[in-house]
Amino acid sequence: MHYQFSKNTLKSRLIIIGLLALAIFLLMQFANHPHAVEQYYSEGLYPALCHLLHPVLNLFPFSVGDVLYLFVIGYLLFAFVRFIYLLFKGEFKRMGLLTLRFIISIQIAVLAFYILWGLNYYRPSAGARLNLRDTTYTTAHLISVTSRLIDSANISRNSLTAADTTPNNSDIFKTAINSTRKISTDSANFRTYSPKIKPSLLTPLMNYIGTSGYYNPFTTEAQLNYQMPYFERPMVACHEMAHQTGYGAEDEASFAGYLTALTTTSRLQRYSAYHYAVDECMHALRRRDTTSYKELKKCISPKVRHDFFTERRYWLSFHGKAGMMSSILYDDFLKANNQPQGMETYNQMVLLLMAWYK
Repeated sequence: MHYQFSKNTLKSRLIIIGLLALAIFLLMQFANHPHAVEQYYSEGLYPALCHLLHPVLNLFPFSVGDVLYLFVIGYLLFAFVRFIYLLFKGEFKRMGLLTLRFIISIQIAVLAFYILWGLNYYRPSAGARLNLRDTTYTTAHLISVTSRLIDSANISRNSLTAADTTPNNSDIFKTAINSTRKISTDSANFRTYSPKIKPSLLTPLMNYIGTSGYYNPFTTEAQLNYQMPYFERPMVACHEMAHQTGYGAEDEASFAGYLTALTTTSRLQRYSAYHYAVDECMHALRRRDTTSYKELKKCISPKVRHDFFTERRYWLSFHGKAGMMSSILYDDFLKANNQPQGMETYNQMVLLLMAWYK
């Protein structure tokens, strides 16, 4: 009787795996048509999901996504222990059934990821949507824009008061949320629905894997590492909420976050945006022209340079193998989701920035 039950269970699970595999295949065929993704998903289903999920999840002061991930990690540990137990007991049929259940869980997670948010990776690029198609730029143009950004960073950093340099996280979140709402009202390309940023319960872990924030595609929540240097937090908050807006690629979310951060009168948030942009442009300039890079580096004020040092020292204090492994895995994740540059996609923000300043 037990064998018959196992046989029926095996058959049903194989059928489910086949149906889920077909569903994923069909979804990926749809993803190959960016304009259809834009019309029916990014401007259709996804906003409807945001209208439904955001107001409910915003009621929770903590990240529901964090709790979900902790539950999944706990379940995976339990499943691993159970698998080893069955292996030592020699119950290979039950091991097979457990493996099939795990495959089904992975397939359901993949489908949920793309339906709830992931298809935004496959919409037309932000360059096309924002009419910033010409992303080519000369070294001279890069030097000019970087110099301008350095001046803005120096001025905004010098304007910070003692209160600005010891901010309350709730104030940072409130300002970023208001900016996201403002740009949403001003432009259809930044339309969002009940945006919110939350401090992540996983912040201690995020420090060790070198993560300043993350977006949970299953709950559509934006989370922030609330322990990193204060001047990083506003820009990261705007970046993560840009993902809520539907900007999938990391460079696009950074660019959208930059524009969002500048819509405020908050001295700290504006400085955070300029600080981030200077960092990105200086990295790009160093790869193109080391002489000009060294000359412009001298123009960065002592206070801004000290902040760069503080930022680097903070992240290096947690540097280790865990961070390296997470970077490798995330690099592969980005490449699998329409971002062939992998982790380098973050640095592609400069292309959009140069096109914008043209």
